[in-house]
Amino acid sequence: MDYVSALVPPVVMAAFFIGLVVTIVKSQGGPNKAKEDAAVDSALSRAEALQKTPRTDGV
Repeated sequence: MDYVSALVPPVVMAAFFIGLVVTIVKSQGGPNKAKEDAAVDSALSRAEALQKTPRTDGV
């Protein structure tokens, strides 16, 4: 019975991982895709703007 207790955790983790991947793939696209893309684009533009501004704190 030791082999069963040794195999259960990897099998359970694999099942949860497969479920996670399926959920991620199913949630891609759909009606919220444009909203998600806009949020990512605005976050990237803010990050780029922060990188381009010169630092004036004396460092």
